[in-house]
Amino acid sequence: MKFELFKTFWGFDGGPDDAAPLVRAAGFDGIEAPVPPGEAAREAFARAIAGQRLEFIAEITTAGSYVPERSATPEDHLRDFEAKILWGKPLAPRFFNVMAGCDAWPAATQIDFFSRAVEIAARHEVICSFETHRGRSFYNPWITRDVARAVPALKLTCDFSHWVSVCERLLDGEGGEWDTILELAPHAHHLHGRVGYPQGPQVPHPAAPEYADCLASHQRMWEALWSAQIANGYTVTTMTPEFGPDGYLHTLPFTNAAVADLWEINTWMGREERRHLAAFLAARAAQAGHEAEPHLESHHA
Repeated sequence: MKFELFKTFWGFDGGPDDAAPLVRAAGFDGIEAPVPPGEAAREAFARAIAGQRLEFIAEITTAGSYVPERSATPEDHLRDFEAKILWGKPLAPRFFNVMAGCDAWPAATQIDFFSRAVEIAARHEVICSFETHRGRSFYNPWITRDVARAVPALKLTCDFSHWVSVCERLLDGEGGEWDTILELAPHAHHLHGRVGYPQGPQVPHPAAPEYADCLASHQRMWEALWSAQIANGYTVTTMTPEFGPDGYLHTLPFTNAAVADLWEINTWMGREERRHLAAFLAARAAQAGHEAEPHLESHHA
């Protein structure tokens, strides 16, 4: 399975032309970003993507920015969702990564909403992958599980750092959380490579030894997703290392100085997960070879 990395535009002030040298220097394959509003800006963005030969994942947020407008109805979200598909479709993105819905809706509303959202994506012949994100419908593992049971065609962008923060614990234990991760794994379409910890959605640096247990926990969950993707016939898996600003990045009191460089963190995360996937695939191949070996009986004189 091929591993493709995407650079997030969250916290990045430039455009595709500015991002392209960073993407290539860090061994990334493309960018993940919202389609700019305004026809002139959209066309300039499209030309830059094509000119720089960048793969593109288009980001959609429904009825607001990363946090939805509290007064927006499911119908408002669906109208916005469809309008943004139509706006982004001319750029021919690999797929749409969608932050959709609202955490305050009851379960029946969530199920009806995503049933209709999946139908809209199918009608427009695009792939939409719905992100697990605080403030949105998929803010915890269990509502996500319940919707996935009712909407089997649902595809997920798995950002488990949000769930670790919401649940206030790592999720790879042998309790119900791990069972839920395994149940949802077949729905995994895209991964966001950020490491959370029980008190927040972003560790100061994923290479720091004091957060080694958090990194290992997320990597175990990502392996479960990769196994499910392989079983589902995926030949490419995509990940966006998504350490970001806006209160996620730790800063020093009084000076507000960042404790680490975001681009260095995301570059490290990308390198680490490229290495991790290679090791994971090698271990699977070795295990498969071992299981295929004939078992020789011992004969005693």
